[in-house]
Amino acid sequence: MSKISISSTIKTYPKRLPFDDIKRKILGAKYELSLVFVGSKRATALNKEYRNKTYSPNVLSFPLDEQTGEIFICPEVSQRECKKFNLSPNGYIAFLFIHGCLHLKGHDHGDTMDKLEQKYLKTFKIK
Repeated sequence: MSKISISSTIKTYPKRLPFDDIKRKILGAKYELSLVFVGSKRATALNKEYRNKTYSPNVLSFPLDEQTGEIFICPEVSQRECKKFNLSPNGYIAFLFIHGCLHLKGHDHGDTMDKLEQKYLKTFKIK
């Protein structure tokens, strides 16, 4: 039984990425995760409400408790940023998902998180 729920408030989002496998590898099989693809207006509203930031973020992650969390990804923003990271648009969304999962696991930005992101990009052959 999968413990990941994927939904979207926008028309197009990647459906063929290994979200469940990535989630299991980073957070474990029992972790319950909600992944939501949102437009830039919704992403900006969430960022303002929960982080008091006024820009449209590429990814937001919210731990709800020790075994439950939510990740919001904005494909519109990720589309603009993917070239900076030398990844395809879908590859960058997978990277953002990895990034969000690592935050839910308790990692902060820095060398350790950067190394883990690269490890998981290689593990899942994300380009």
